[in-house]
Amino acid sequence: MASPTRSRKQPVWRSGSAIPARPVDAWTTDAATTAGRVPQVDPHPALHDGGLIRPKAFAGEVVPFRVTAFREGHDLIGVHVRLFSPSGDESLHRLTALGDGFDHWVAHVALLEQGDWSFRFESFADDVATWRHAAQLKLAAGVDVEVTAAAGRLLFERAAAQADRPAGERTLLRRAARRLTKAGTDAAASLTVADDQALADVFARRPLMSLVTIGRTLPLRVERERAGVGAWYEFFPRSEGAVRAADGTVCSGTFRTAAERLPGVAGMGFDVVYLPPIHPIGHTHRKGPNNTLTAGPDDPGSPWAIGSPAGGHDAVHPDLGRLTDFRAFVRAARREGLEVALDLALQASPDHPWVTTHPEWFTTLPDGTIAYAENPPKKYQDIYPINFDNDPEGIRAEVLRIVRHWIAQGVRIFRVDNPHTKPLWFWEWLIRTVTDEDPDVVFLAEAFTRPAPLQALARAGFQQSYSYFTWRNTRRELEEFLTSAARDTADFLRPNLFVNTPDILTEYLQFGGRPAYKIRAAIAATAAPSYGVYAGYELFENVARPGSEENIDNEKYEYKVRDWAAAEASGDSLAPYLRRLNEIRAAHPALRQLRNLSVQSSDDDGILVYAKHLDAALSPDGRADTIIVVANVDPHSVRQTMIHLDTAGFGVRPGDPFEVEDLITGAQWTWTDHDYVRLDAFTEPVHIVHVKEPR
Repeated sequence: MASPTRSRKQPVWRSGSAIPARPVDAWTTDAATTAGRVPQVDPHPALHDGGLIRPKAFAGEVVPFRVTAFREGHDLIGVHVRLFSPSGDESLHRLTALGDGFDHWVAHVALLEQGDWSFRFESFADDVATWRHAAQLKLAAGVDVEVTAAAGRLLFERAAAQADRPAGERTLLRRAARRLTKAGTDAAASLTVADDQALADVFARRPLMSLVTIGRTLPLRVERERAGVGAWYEFFPRSEGAVRAADGTVCSGTFRTAAERLPGVAGMGFDVVYLPPIHPIGHTHRKGPNNTLTAGPDDPGSPWAIGSPAGGHDAVHPDLGRLTDFRAFVRAARREGLEVALDLALQASPDHPWVTTHPEWFTTLPDGTIAYAENPPKKYQDIYPINFDNDPEGIRAEVLRIVRHWIAQGVRIFRVDNPHTKPLWFWEWLIRTVTDEDPDVVFLAEAFTRPAPLQALARAGFQQSYSYFTWRNTRRELEEFLTSAARDTADFLRPNLFVNTPDILTEYLQFGGRPAYKIRAAIAATAAPSYGVYAGYELFENVARPGSEENIDNEKYEYKVRDWAAAEASGDSLAPYLRRLNEIRAAHPALRQLRNLSVQSSDDDGILVYAKHLDAALSPDGRADTIIVVANVDPHSVRQTMIHLDTAGFGVRPGDPFEVEDLITGAQWTWTDHDYVRLDAFTEPVHIVHVKEPR
């Protein structure tokens, strides 16, 4: 349904539950009580931390507005949510009772306008619904016929007298009142009025309300779409275009040569190209290949050891080019439809200018040396962590300067390295300050940490976060993770499902062979609206450094010279599969939502099944969209089993047949709510099935 906006030509929401926005007269509560006449509790989206942290959504996201509402006795109630958009549009949406015995109500609305929204719930006694329910029981039994008809007549007359009702409705209501007067003691005649669908439709649009209780107005920030939707691709610019000489030395790639890789990344359908740190790299304690403590003269070092005499966080590595070359790279990415995400790593090499100009920003040990970074058993002798307690104001000003500097170069997305090792207050302040200046800036938290700090960072303002998905591999693990991400934390935490990183090559990928790479990519690309891959994934790079969970000959410490085109031409690349996954994501709006995932069932513990559905009223093209994913999560097997679907969840009556198409293979089948599947991990381990609309 289009939004009847007054202040904008473009709609600011989509909804299947919108009704005319009418002013209401609220029931006034006694000053000594907190409950309204029709009480409301547990409104969602919810505030956090005592109301200091507001919930968030992204433009185009379907937001479930939920509340628990009830009243004493058996009379029926109704609930509306009134939305106020940033541009001043006001709309009203009727909630549906879930009928779960817990008085839960919900309405789903797609919010299209970026900015600060507000909303409130309005609960009320639904007088006509109460009468209709009682009348249908009493009149059918021939009980209290005359008084029931009289009560209905009074309600219809009251509704007909409301000046804000259209003339046609008022005429229909007066006619109904006369029908009840004429019916008298004729139960059958009165029952036709109680059962009249046209009258029911009138009151669905404009219910006859009393005892209206208005909840408090709550905030909701809607961020730009990229804050919640995007396919990310990570590469090291120094490796793109790098050339290995006959003696084994490597000449670094540059921003100009890295720009030549952008059409290939865009051609695979990615939206964001993420660059690890591009700054000068320190020489002191520089790491050699495979994290060795001794680097050769030609070893480039870890990009996360930021800072040298050539500059710090506001400079680019001389081997990559100049700042003008970086800006040209950003422009080239835009021409390909890509955004550039830059790493924000708040740490320094021993050679960073800060070590000389601001030694107080680091931790000095009793022997006078500066403490280097550790994440036992890992040690990072080439990196000094920042101590935020020594000069918080100075550090705050410097980091804000750096972020503003890169925004001025065209960057609007920052992937933040290890934010959980910095104070939470700092991130809350920085993100609020930056996004108040530029609402389009997005921060992704590399928060591989415990649940409490991971979620706290999201509440503090990070628009996206890495997650435990990387280590969730079995059916049960994935079901639990995906359900929690879609339901428990979606008001504030958006997972970006990276399948690998320069730091993480899981045992599943090390030993699962090529099927594992397909399985993980397919689940990541369809289960959440944001996912990512690190370069080399498409080449099935699966050999780990012994005793670790990262690639051998890791790109963090050396150049990687790869021939992408040759690998794809020889059929030795996953790039065509990634391209197809991103094409499917682009064509199916259900996959660009987070909260609509529902786990389904199978008879095999190795077969994961989930569905994502988007109602027609909420879809950008006005058509319902349903995707069912069936994945064999055991990459070493061929499995066949029965799957069991809650088809009512996507508008198909249980037992009714419906047509589906596998969007990977093109195969078509007729399914019902119970279906046989066979998934061969060595050919196609995952069905990504589109439910076709009935002809």
